[in-house]
Amino acid sequence: MTTPTSKTPGSATPSTVGSAGPVTGSVAPARLADDTTQGKTTIAASVVQKIAGIAAREISGVFAMGGGVSRAFGAIRERIPGGGAGASNIAGVQVEVGEKQAAIDLDIVVEYGASIVELARAVRRNVITAVERMTGLEVIEVNIAVNDIHLPDADDEGELPVTQPARVE
Repeated sequence: MTTPTSKTPGSATPSTVGSAGPVTGSVAPARLADDTTQGKTTIAASVVQKIAGIAAREISGVFAMGGGVSRAFGAIRERIPGGGAGASNIAGVQVEVGEKQAAIDLDIVVEYGASIVELARAVRRNVITAVERMTGLEVIEVNIAVNDIHLPDADDEGELPVTQPARVE
């Protein structure tokens, strides 16, 4: 790999944000998104993961992201100080990022009554558009797994005994 040289004396050389020293050749999570004579831009896989998660939740009919187990672990992780930071806190979103392409896997919970086929199309279209527009990476596939369906009655279960009169006084 060649390092871009500066044509003007005294100008700053390109560096990676947050690095404590010289940049080495093994920056595993970050991928090349743009390489020009003026420098290069890298995008971490966690950035693509967050963009995809937000874009999926923007679609009406998506109740939650992740399966039951990943949502439970996510809720526990959020309560631990410092546990909510990092790429692992995006429940239901897995990404594989190369130098120019990305593949995304989503696990979603759908609201009852929504057309799953139409919802999946809308989620896929929104995720691809958001990731490609914001990162410049080509999204080659978005795999969607519907793990559960949210029933509106599930939130109202605690209210039924209150409306019935007591049998004994």
